[in-house]
Parts: sequence; C-alpha cells; structure tokens
Amino acid sequence: MKVSAVVLLLVAFQAAAAVVHATAPGTPTVGYYNGKCDCSVEGIVRDTVKAALDADITKGAALIRLFFHDCFVRGCDGSVLLDPTNANPYPEKTSGANIGLQGFDVIDRIKANLESACPGTVSCADILAFAARDASRYLSNGGIDYAVPAGRLDGVVSSATDAANNLPGSTFDIAKLIANFAVKGFTPEELVILSGAHSVGRAHCSSFRDRLAAPSSEINPYFRDSVLAKDCGAGGDPTVENNIRDQNATALGNLTSYAVPASGGASLDNSYYVNNLNNLVLFHSDWAIVGSNATLRHVHEYADNGTLWNLDFADALVKLGKLSMPPGSAGEIRKTCRATNY
Repeated sequence: MKVSAVVLLLVAFQAAAAVVHATAPGTPTVGYYNGKCDCSVEGIVRDTVKAALDADITKGAALIRLFFHDCFVRGCDGSVLLDPTNANPYPEKTSGANIGLQGFDVIDRIKANLESACPGTVSCADILAFAARDASRYLSNGGIDYAVPAGRLDGVVSSATDAANNLPGSTFDIAKLIANFAVKGFTPEELVILSGAHSVGRAHCSSFRDRLAAPSSEINPYFRDSVLAKDCGAGGDPTVENNIRDQNATALGNLTSYAVPASGGASLDNSYYVNNLNNLVLFHSDWAIVGSNATLRHVHEYADNGTLWNLDFADALVKLGKLSMPPGSAGEIRKTCRATNY
C-alpha cells in the first residue's frame, strides 16, 4: 500500500507539473532542445528553410515578417499561424494589418518534419524564431547569424482585432512609430534597426498608395509618378518589390544608378537606409524615420556601416523573440501549427 501511495503521489506530481508547463511558459534559453530529441531540432529547421529558399527565395522575407507579426501582437506564441474556425472566424492572419503574409507552408513543412523526428516537443512559436534566424542568415549570405533562445509555448488565443491594435501601420508618422515600438520595449534606434528588414520582400499597393500623393520632399518624383503610379495607379492591389534594386530596371530608368547592388550575394542588407536617404522607399512609415533627429542619425549610421547593421539586427531579433504572452495566458505544444489542440 505504501508503494502504491508513493506511485500515486508521483503520478499526481507529474500530472501537476505537466499542467504548469502547459500554462506557464518560462524564459527562453539557448540550447533548450538539447537532449530532448534524438535529432538536431535546429538542424531540421535550417535544412527545411534552406530547401524552401533554394526553391523560392521570396519565402525568406516572408518568414522574417511572420516572426515580427507574431511577436508584436501577443508575444511570440505562434498565434499568427492559426487558421479561422467556426469558433474563431477572425484570427490574426485575417486582419488587414497582416495582408500578404506568406510562408505558412514552410512552417507547416518544418513542423511535419519535426513531428516525425521528435513528436510533441517543439512549439510552433520556436519554429518561427528558428526559421526567422535561418532566413536572415540565408538572405544575408551568413552576415546575420545568432543563437536563438527557445522554450516558448504556443498560444491558444488569436484575434484579428489584436493584430490591428498592435502592429505598426504603414502610414504611421514618426511619433506613432516611436510610441508603438516603445509599448513593446523598443527604442527609436531599434525601430530603425528592425525597419531595415524592408531591404527584402514585397508590399501590396494598398499599403503605400498614399505615397502617390506625397510631396517631392518625401519621395523622389520620378519614383512616385513613373514607377509606383504605373504599378499601383490602375486599380487592384498588386505587389511591388520593397527594394528598388529588385524592381524592373527598365521602369526605373535613371534611378538604377541609385540602386545598391547586393554585396557578396546578400540581399538582406543596409541598402534600405541608402534608399531611404534618397527618398526611394515605399511606405510613409519608412520615410518617417528620416523625419526625426531621434531616428535620422541612425539611418545615416547604418547607411554607412552594413556590418554594424548586421550585428544590431541580430540583437534586435533576439530581443523581439523575448516578447512573451500576456500574464496568465495558457500555452501548449501544438500538434499542427494551424490549429490548437482542442
């Protein structure tokens, strides 16, 4: 009887510990999955990301954007990955603030590979963090690389309204941008650093159509009238490359002389800052960071020093990955990244 009682107590303790683990995410740590799987968790993520980007390099920018759009809403909890359901028809990914999000298929592939090798262990939130790092490393040709703390849980709440209320808008002025980032604990300099991700990716015309009426002091007039108006003035909502380097050279005309070539094969680089100083960026929120001394000096700093930006961007992504779920939030390890376990 005494042995049985001890066994029952042990089972009860283990069950209680499992509940605590499922509802109280801890502080992410580097090497969290070491010894938890008979495989390299980060190696599986890295190889899957590389295969995806080898096939379609645009998925790299998509993975970085997914990570940002996840963490900035309810912390890094994978809530941006949840699909609509009858019970929750409007999760984060349906928000207008998340227009054009891609890369979900890559996350699905990573999750499937990890579930096959190490079932029920790796959270989708951690997958997003690893994938953003690996995409950054790929797109920067190794210039951006860093250790990723892990041990996050997947959230069970996802709301389009939360996304709209938390994500920075493409039409924000500098005061709104600084305030928005400050709520998440980021400085004006870190706002500038993270904005540099716009050296890659594409944007919907609806996100920057206001720029077609912007004054010449804010946007190069040829870029406005002969490039963006041509792409976005005919209606619909097509997408345009963020970086003029990646846009149609014929349409750019003489502006090609301003395009900063990829250095050593790296497309995720400091060219965004050079473009910004030349008034050749898409969003009003991009241009806005040259409109304040608190941010303009950092634009000059990173335009002049791409290596420094690589290092600071890595640090900013690590800090971004530390944004946690609201206190008292429930968490789990999802079986699939598109749905909760219940």
